[in-house]
Amino acid sequence: MLLAALLVFASCGGGLPQSSTSDSTAPPSGTITVFAASSLTDAFRRVGDQLTSRYPGAHISFNFGSSSTLATQIVNGAPADVFASADDVNMRKVTAAGLVDGSATVFATNRLQIAVAPGNPKGIASLADLARRDLVVVLAAPSVPAGTYALEALDKAGVTLVPASQELDVRAVLNKVALGEADAGIVYVTDVMSAARRVTGVDIPEGQQVVARYPVATLRDSRNQRLSSLFVRFLLGPDGQRVLDSLGFARP
Repeated sequence: MLLAALLVFASCGGGLPQSSTSDSTAPPSGTITVFAASSLTDAFRRVGDQLTSRYPGAHISFNFGSSSTLATQIVNGAPADVFASADDVNMRKVTAAGLVDGSATVFATNRLQIAVAPGNPKGIASLADLARRDLVVVLAAPSVPAGTYALEALDKAGVTLVPASQELDVRAVLNKVALGEADAGIVYVTDVMSAARRVTGVDIPEGQQVVARYPVATLRDSRNQRLSSLFVRFLLGPDGQRVLDSLGFARP
């Protein structure tokens, strides 16, 4: 009877150590939402694909837009796990609100370029040319990092112009040029590379350049801190940096 009782007890697992995998060693899983500047669209999708192929249980969704809009959404309570901005200003807004877990880290830089129609049919050679009356020029809005950087570059070049429109993010500027709705727009080098068959890039000289800095941070209220931290570590590591390099970003 005693032997039978012990066998029943053991079969139920009572009192015997159970083999299990701890949370710290199990493959990362679950879902995170990454809020990222629109100029990071191609790079972050590649990073996300690499991570989820390596960890099939992990799922990463993205919300791309202007850094200023994303920062406002986060401060107002939008559910986000990671924030990557195209400038320090909007990251500071989120940090000042006490929403960053730890501190932000700059993971990439970018430079400006003039996007024009393929083959540059209007013969645009410089920022000064953008003031020509025969051109339709679009910029990102001043509240958007790309818009702020564009105005700084124009100021360095001593150029004043009234854009035909001020777009909500840099990808909207790129698309207007690519669709033929504008003759030129100031975007990032990486944007021109992403649309190489639809636009041509005109370089801006070093003395008129403005370098964009991209900080990233996990957020305090992330629903999956482990996966959020993994995304940021991957971005800062050699694999993530190779993705960024291949798309025209520079290292900080």
